[in-house]
Amino acid sequence: MSKALTRQATLDLDGRRVAVRFLRNRRARRIILRLDQGLDGAEDGVVVTLPSRTPPEEGLDLVRDKADWVLRRLDDLAPRIPFADGARVPLGGVDHVIRHTAEKRGVVRLEGCEILVAGGHEHLARRLRDWFKGQARDRIRPRVRDKAAVLGCTPGRITIRDTKSRWGSCSAEGNLSFCWRLVMAPERVLDYVVAHEVSHLAEHNHGPRFWRLVGRLTEDMDRSRDWLKRHGEHLHRIG
Repeated sequence: MSKALTRQATLDLDGRRVAVRFLRNRRARRIILRLDQGLDGAEDGVVVTLPSRTPPEEGLDLVRDKADWVLRRLDDLAPRIPFADGARVPLGGVDHVIRHTAEKRGVVRLEGCEILVAGGHEHLARRLRDWFKGQARDRIRPRVRDKAAVLGCTPGRITIRDTKSRWGSCSAEGNLSFCWRLVMAPERVLDYVVAHEVSHLAEHNHGPRFWRLVGRLTEDMDRSRDWLKRHGEHLHRIG
């Protein structure tokens, strides 16, 4: 298992400051580099996974050796879109404009293709993030219950999180977890991910029977899966 180290560093790569974060994994046999897309305003950088006895300095040396790769990958990232007044963000696959209002009561509401955010301007991003999470809960939980009923299964706890590596997961106990950013994707894509995880309640692998169950619970799963591969990373650059 990976365990975070307290040490972080910043390297100068060809005149560009790049944040480096370390993980320790006792099962790793070599140093592993991957891109680190910071969440909630954290800066982009690199994650270095170290074997149990490898010092962080060796990880930094590898980052320097792979500087061209690191900088190229960082440049390939989609631009960040902050939750800010005037920004265009998707909801259900449709672009909406964020509008900060002068109302004092800190609520968020939809009006056509505008998302109106009241309250203090300094709280806009947090309020909007909470609102998107609420939208995700409202759209995902009924789908989970309906699809589980089709399969004759009973889901466990349903949680909404901000996960980078998975859009959804199903534990051995039947607890389901989903990334709130799915609510920004087209409805059919969100529906596919819910169908995928609910199908794991009945089939705990990705064999032919599992995919038949997914196809029974949602339409056009291949196109939805392809959409996530092509556009999913962009959703993590929003907010």
